[in-house]
Amino acid sequence: MNRVLPPVLVVDDEKNMRRSLRTVLADEGYLVREAESAEQALTLLGQEDYFLVITDARLGGMSGYEFLGKTRAQWPDLPVLMITAYATPKLAVEAIQAGAIDYLAKPFAPEELLHAIARCAERHLLLRENATLRRHTAEVPRLEQLVGESPKIREIRQLIATVAPSDANVLVLGESGTGKEVVSGALHTLSQRAKAGYIRINCAAIPEMLLESELFGHEKGAFTGALKQKLGRVEEANGGTIFLDEIADMSKPLQAKLLRFLEDGSFTRVGGTQELRVDVRLIAATNRDIIEAIRAGDFREDLYHRLNVVQFRLPPLRERGDDVLLLADHFLRSFAPSMRQNVKTIAPAARQKLLAHNWPGNVRELRNVIERALILETTAAIQPGSLPDFQFETRLRKSGAAVPQSPGAESLDELVATFERDLINATLEQHRYNLTKTADHLKISRHALRYRMQRLNINLDDDGETEPAAAEKKEP
Repeated sequence: MNRVLPPVLVVDDEKNMRRSLRTVLADEGYLVREAESAEQALTLLGQEDYFLVITDARLGGMSGYEFLGKTRAQWPDLPVLMITAYATPKLAVEAIQAGAIDYLAKPFAPEELLHAIARCAERHLLLRENATLRRHTAEVPRLEQLVGESPKIREIRQLIATVAPSDANVLVLGESGTGKEVVSGALHTLSQRAKAGYIRINCAAIPEMLLESELFGHEKGAFTGALKQKLGRVEEANGGTIFLDEIADMSKPLQAKLLRFLEDGSFTRVGGTQELRVDVRLIAATNRDIIEAIRAGDFREDLYHRLNVVQFRLPPLRERGDDVLLLADHFLRSFAPSMRQNVKTIAPAARQKLLAHNWPGNVRELRNVIERALILETTAAIQPGSLPDFQFETRLRKSGAAVPQSPGAESLDELVATFERDLINATLEQHRYNLTKTADHLKISRHALRYRMQRLNINLDDDGETEPAAAEKKEP
């Protein structure tokens, strides 16, 4: 039996009957809780999740029928199986009409009971799967959202299509805002697990003390505030995919537990002793330099190797050339209808401004910029004035560009090219994209500047003769 199921609650005022039912159910792998009265059972139902209640019709105190009515009122989706030694057709009809999922007369064969329980177990799993799908399917990013035609993006799309059908663990690396979650969602939707759950956890957004409980669940009383048993997100993702974002911010003790989980899917809830097992595919991501985190002792090297079966390295937006415009058009088409804006396109001067910016916030920053522009724009095309001046963003890039983010991961030529690209972009913005003034500031000729921009894939207006005059008009 699937051990991810919650327990069965057996309600009977006869101790021997409770013990007999526990033995039969435990032999089939079910977890069992016992209550000797309906009143005690109602208390237990408020403390823990159950997938089935088995109750005698005749109990001391509140009867089984009264208990059934209260249970249906408070937990309408919880199936209740009624058993009795005083079975009549009339009572059976009354029990079913009152909401019992089945009605068994004593004495009954164990196989008859187990068959009824198995149907309830299957029903519970289907309901949980459907609930998970409703919560997550509509939110899962898809491959179509990975917009761009630059060589690196094309390569990543091809790799996604190749890797998705497998169950391999995946590590996604890249700066914040580059689309790591889109890659994870695409891997799930193109996999054989697409019909199962897709669960996302941001390891940096959840306090360290609560992250283990969120991931693996906890038992009642495991810590202050744990008033009832809670299933972990790995159990919700059973059969599907779990995405752990900002994995490098996970504590070392929890990294050790995650490593064990990755070996065979086994885990123990916080405060529990029973070993559980699920079948999930794990995708992890981080914007940190994972190698430096290992060297600094913040991340386990064995966990890195376990996660790094397939690695995706997402390029920053500043290295994707004309993808900036493709993404800007994509966001414009996405936002304009819902915002009831009649903006149809982006003006050439605004496109030039978008291409000149170096996007320290990557795709997420561009998305916000286009959304802002649609709010402010009053014409049919986004104008430069509806875009930010990018002064603060340029300062962010300047402060972050001096030190390579991945020492040893890039060649000297790549590091030099990155520094040169950032310097030219920052100087262009400083002089409002005036090539003549930018070249003078850098102490090179205008022709040399054009050549370097072309080599570094920095795109501005191709009309080299009219651009300086247009830029002069922008300045006070």
